[in-house]
Amino acid sequence: MDSCTVKLLKKEEVAERTMAFHFEKPAGFSFKPGQTIDVVLPGAGQGNADDMRHTFSIVSAPYEADLTIATRMRDSAFKQVLRAMSVGEDAALEGPFGSLTLHNKRARPAILLAGGIGITPFVSMLRQAMHDALPQQLILLYSNRRPEDAAFLPELQQLAQQNGQFRLVATMTQMDASAQPWDGETGVIDESLIRKVCVDLAEPVYYLAGPPGLVQAVRQVLNRADVDDDDIRSEDFFGY
Repeated sequence: MDSCTVKLLKKEEVAERTMAFHFEKPAGFSFKPGQTIDVVLPGAGQGNADDMRHTFSIVSAPYEADLTIATRMRDSAFKQVLRAMSVGEDAALEGPFGSLTLHNKRARPAILLAGGIGITPFVSMLRQAMHDALPQQLILLYSNRRPEDAAFLPELQQLAQQNGQFRLVATMTQMDASAQPWDGETGVIDESLIRKVCVDLAEPVYYLAGPPGLVQAVRQVLNRADVDDDDIRSEDFFGY
């Protein structure tokens, strides 16, 4: 799709130092859960245009009325302009792009492994799966330092209660730095956790999204657990 101009509809905090931004969905815009868009902010024509362009996975599901992205709020030039945007202000969108989308063979379970803000494409997948009553087993392993850092965690917990095809396994790696209680898993996503979660599953396909170091580490864990690279799909989140 060519570039189009849309208005910012809403912005909200979805975790500590993490915000979601809701934009208009252009007429005729269609995408698959897991795909990305480029967001180009006001001021892109001044100085280094690349500073005002960023690629984001779409958080919202295709059935929803708006287009939502979410990001960690850092001190980059792009993030400063994004944070300062007012509701009603214009931005440009380009896309959709990407192929991190669910496989079509519904008999094969999908194992989603997310680190931090890498959760965003999976939120879109899970919302749409719930909306469509998708007959596919979905399991999400979601790693964060603390519950405070876990974007969309309450929504994911609710989806797991409502959708019998979806199981959530959230794990925290730095609970000693948290002010919130947590009675779930702790520690990194390792071979032991993956084997425990995936026991008895028939031919699952694995999806990885998060910081490059985490994606690489989890891919190595999967390989040690005898998962073939042909059954692993991944997306690295740079600068999120």
